[in-house]
Amino acid sequence: MKQIPCALTIAGTDPSGGAGIQADLKTFQELAVYGMSVITSVVAQNTTGVQNVHHIPIEMIKEQMQSVFSDMPVHSLKTGMIANESMMRVIVEQLSKTDAYYVMDPVMVATSGDPLIAEEARDFLKEQLLPLATVVTPNIPEAEFITGQKIHNINDLKAAASEIVEKHGARAALVKGGHLEGDAVDYLYDGNTIHTFHSKRFDTTSTHGTGCTYSAAITAYLSKGFPLYEAVNKAKQFVTAAIKHAFPLGAGNGPTNHWGIREERVEQ
Repeated sequence: MKQIPCALTIAGTDPSGGAGIQADLKTFQELAVYGMSVITSVVAQNTTGVQNVHHIPIEMIKEQMQSVFSDMPVHSLKTGMIANESMMRVIVEQLSKTDAYYVMDPVMVATSGDPLIAEEARDFLKEQLLPLATVVTPNIPEAEFITGQKIHNINDLKAAASEIVEKHGARAALVKGGHLEGDAVDYLYDGNTIHTFHSKRFDTTSTHGTGCTYSAAITAYLSKGFPLYEAVNKAKQFVTAAIKHAFPLGAGNGPTNHWGIREERVEQ
C-alpha cells in the first residue's frame, strides 16, 4: 500500500477561515496531504482583528496530541499560535518523542497587529522550542525578536537567517522579507548555504493568514518527502499564487486563496 503523507498542525483557530488551523488544513488538503490538528486556543477573529481568545486547558492539549501520535502516522508537523509557556512545555515534551519534521511558525502577532503570545512565553519559545525545529519561518518582526537585531535590508535578512541557525540552534531558518519594499524575497539558511526565493509583490491587502499558509505548505511538502530546499521553493509558489488570487472578503485584511495554485494552472 502506498504511504499516505500525513501532516499535523498545532495552532489556534480562525473562524473566518483565513488563518490558523483552518488555513493549515485547507493547505494540507490542497496539496494532497492528510491533515490533522491539535487546537491550542479558540480565537474569535476575522479580517479586522482578534475579538477574543479562549485557551484550551493544558491537559486537553496534551490529550489531543496523545490521541494523534498514539494512532496516526505523523510525517511532519507545524506549530503556529502557542499562547503561553505551559502550552509550549507540553509540546516540547511531545516533540522530544518524535522524529517527524518540525516546522515552527513563530506566531507572535496577527496581521491586524493583535498580540497572540504572552510576553513571558517568547523567551521560552526562543530557548526551548527553536532548537527542535527542522526549519523556523519568521517574518521580519519575529526575526528581530529572535536575534535582537533590527532588519532594514536584504543583508540584514541574510544575517538574521544565519544567526538563528548558528546561534539559536534551529536546523534551518527561512526569514521572510514581505515587510520590506520591492519584490517579496525570502532567505533560507540551512546551515551551509543561503538560498534565495523571489516572487512579485502584488498590490493587495488580502494577506490574512499568509504566514500560516506558507509554513503549512512547507510542512505538507516535507511530509511528501521533498528535501527542505524543494519544499520551501514549492511552498513559495503556493503562497504566491494564494496571494495573487486572494479574495476581497471582509472589512480588513482579506484572506488568501488556498486554491490559487489551481488558478495558476488554468492560466498556464
